[in-house]
Amino acid sequence: MNKTESLFESFLWNSRYVVLVAVIASLCVSLAMFYMATVDAYYTIIHLGEYASPALDNASRALLRSETVTHIVEVIDGYLLATVLLIFALGLYELFISKIDEAEHSEAASGVLLITSLDDLKARLAKVILMILIVRYFEHVVRMSFDTPLDILYLSLGISFIGLALYLSHKADEKH
Repeated sequence: MNKTESLFESFLWNSRYVVLVAVIASLCVSLAMFYMATVDAYYTIIHLGEYASPALDNASRALLRSETVTHIVEVIDGYLLATVLLIFALGLYELFISKIDEAEHSEAASGVLLITSLDDLKARLAKVILMILIVRYFEHVVRMSFDTPLDILYLSLGISFIGLALYLSHKADEKH
């Protein structure tokens, strides 16, 4: 192998470090999402004190309950998105830079965080994204008004599709 080829291959191999930009950016955005979801959770809990107020009539209490459930779903959605970004950052690092020794030797390390291939990373991200979609669907259902029997039929179809997606996701895991 001549020197030019060796230098070029060295350059190609070391170019993988550009992935660190995506790793660091994903980690920063993940931390930002954890922060935002935590702030949202804090303010949701703070506003729950109003729920027990004798000054609220039943309609106001029902509205506060509906808004609180919606906010809780949004908090869950925020944490799930933060988790996707964290898994993405860890997966990219493990695939392109180096194995995370701390995770491999830790009993507390989850199998979710140990990524061995791009397909493995995609599968793990797909599961979390599916959960985000389910939470978003639930969020929309909470806000929806059911005025006709057709609305209830659409709701049941949506729930059936969610069940089918979860079933197929579970079946795909059994094959591996």
